[in-house]
Amino acid sequence: MKVNGSFVALEEEQSLYDYLTLRNFDLTKIAVECNGNIVPKAEYKNVILKEEDTLEIVRFVGGG
Repeated sequence: MKVNGSFVALEEEQSLYDYLTLRNFDLTKIAVECNGNIVPKAEYKNVILKEEDTLEIVRFVGGG
């Protein structure tokens, strides 16, 4: 699987939600695109990741 431009081994099938939480992403501060489509947060548990998927994970950063 490709995540933010880098190849990552997907050892087992898992939901997007599980993938993100196991890697300690703060789900309130990110947006995720899977294969070119933005994934609504309500769908994270329904999206099952596959080895050929491409994810872009963007973190919101405050500042001024």
